[in-house]
Amino acid sequence: MSSPFLQMIEDKMRLKRYAKRTIQTYVYWIKGYIIFIGKKHPATCHNTEVEKYLSYLTNSLNLAPRTQGIALNALVFLYLHILNNPLSLELNFNKSKLSNKLPVVLTPTEVKLLLAEINANYILPCQLMYGSGLRLMEATRLRIQDIDFKYFCINIWQSKGNKSRRVTLAKELIPALKQQIAHATSYFEADKRNKHYQGVYLPFALAKKYPSAPFELGWHYLFPAKRLSIDPEVQALRRHHINETSVRKAVKTASNTLSFNKHVTCHTFRHSFATHLLQRGADIRTVQEQLGHTDVRTTQIYTHVIEQGANGVRSPLSDL
Repeated sequence: MSSPFLQMIEDKMRLKRYAKRTIQTYVYWIKGYIIFIGKKHPATCHNTEVEKYLSYLTNSLNLAPRTQGIALNALVFLYLHILNNPLSLELNFNKSKLSNKLPVVLTPTEVKLLLAEINANYILPCQLMYGSGLRLMEATRLRIQDIDFKYFCINIWQSKGNKSRRVTLAKELIPALKQQIAHATSYFEADKRNKHYQGVYLPFALAKKYPSAPFELGWHYLFPAKRLSIDPEVQALRRHHINETSVRKAVKTASNTLSFNKHVTCHTFRHSFATHLLQRGADIRTVQEQLGHTDVRTTQIYTHVIEQGANGVRSPLSDL
């Protein structure tokens, strides 16, 4: 990173244990803001310039509401934690209009067809996304020790919003998971024999707290990449997890082959998981916990396709 100021922000966010992707995203929007204000130091600007920038994102770039919100969060962090000069709670800018977009959901039959069509190398992550309601990032980043065969569950650590949770594990996936662990173990044994191998990546300060952990099997990724690579942050030779883009492409290819009249993505598995649980009579609070939603209102969007209609309301036409 060329800018010492941006590097300082990245370092401070890392000390505060922000996720790597969050750090990259915040630095991206802060850099965009600095360019917008004519490369002046942000300390010389405040509410007015931030309002203009956020309005610019809507008026000129036509960004989605969530994207504008992420940019706002980045600038709030900048002025609160870096410049010690918090922004006003009542910023006046042109807000992107939030559209009530309903999630795309597949029927159980469509899920079965899609899973049968997906490339065999990526079917297990997809089965976990549907069977346990995982996000793509959560599935690809699973560590071997996150799978709990005794209690038939999966432990998800420091996911979106830095939240952890425990989700259900379909017993039908146990043979495939044990086979995958054996596959990951073979990579692990080969890597141990490589004198240049420096262990698996551990987040935050875990590597310092548990110095032997990077070389323990349980900490290694359940879905390891085929090749070793250099960790750019510390220039260490490691084996990363499979690329999320590869899974996305596998799902897209399978969906195109089946010609579903729906926009199917990896997240569609998670949407379908939640909806099908509700259809089977699961309590919405239980579904909320499985998905890791902070607010139950976020989970309620999935009631739009359950058998009795939106929010469980029976149509009066049904009584005619």
